[in-house]
Amino acid sequence: MLCHITQRLASIRATIPAGVTLVCVSKFHPAEAIMEAYQCGERDFGESRVQELLSKYETLPKDIRWHFIGHLQTNKVKQIVPFVHLIHSVDSLRLLEVINREAEKIQRRVKVLLEIHVAREDTKSGFSPKDYTSLITHSSSLITNYPWVEVCGVMGMATNTDDQAEWRRCFREIKALASKLSTLNTKQISMGMSDDYLVAIEEGSNMVRIGSTIFGSRGSTPENNRIPESRIPTQKK
Repeated sequence: MLCHITQRLASIRATIPAGVTLVCVSKFHPAEAIMEAYQCGERDFGESRVQELLSKYETLPKDIRWHFIGHLQTNKVKQIVPFVHLIHSVDSLRLLEVINREAEKIQRRVKVLLEIHVAREDTKSGFSPKDYTSLITHSSSLITNYPWVEVCGVMGMATNTDDQAEWRRCFREIKALASKLSTLNTKQISMGMSDDYLVAIEEGSNMVRIGSTIFGSRGSTPENNRIPESRIPTQKK
C-alpha cells in the first residue's frame, strides 16, 4: 500500500491550486500510511473518531495539524480540545457551547467550522440553511457568547450521487451561505472529497478532504489497494 501513496499524492497535488488546503483523511488507516504522506510534506490530516485521533496524536509527529471531520459527541469534546487544529463538524448550538466551555477551562481558543446540511440525504449532519442563517443573523453574538471559539468558516458535503449538477447545486449553496459570515472575517470553505473535490474547487472551496484517493479504501491490503486509473485525477490543460 505505502509504495503508492507518494505517487497518488503527487497526482492530486498537481490538480490543487495554490490557496487550497489539502486535508489528508487518514481515518481507519495506520500510522505508517500517515508517515509516508507526512514525509511527502503533508501536515494536515483528518480523523473522524476521537479514540483513533487520540492514539495517532500520541504516536505521530507533533507538528501535524489534526482536523476533526466526523460527528463529535459532546462528552468527548474535552479530549481533543487541548490539541485539535480545526473542528469541521460543529452541527449544533449545544456542541458549540460545550467546545467553548472546555476551551475556557484550558484557556485555549479553538478553531471550528459550522457544518451546513444541504445534501438531499437525511443521514448527513449539520445546520439546515434556515437554522444556520438564524444563528449568524447577529454574528457578533457568536463572538460575545462563545469567546473561546473561533468560527473560521463553514463545512459541507454534496449529495452522494454521480450527478455533477447536483454536486454543483450543493457547493454553490454552501458558498452562498458562507458569504453571510463575512462580518466575522472567516476564510475557510471546507467542501469536496475524493470524488467531487475538483468540482468543489471550481465552485469556491479552499479546503478539500481527500482520503481514499490517497490511502485506498479502508481495510484493503497492499495487493488489492490499487486505485483505478479513472479515479486518479489528472491536471486540467
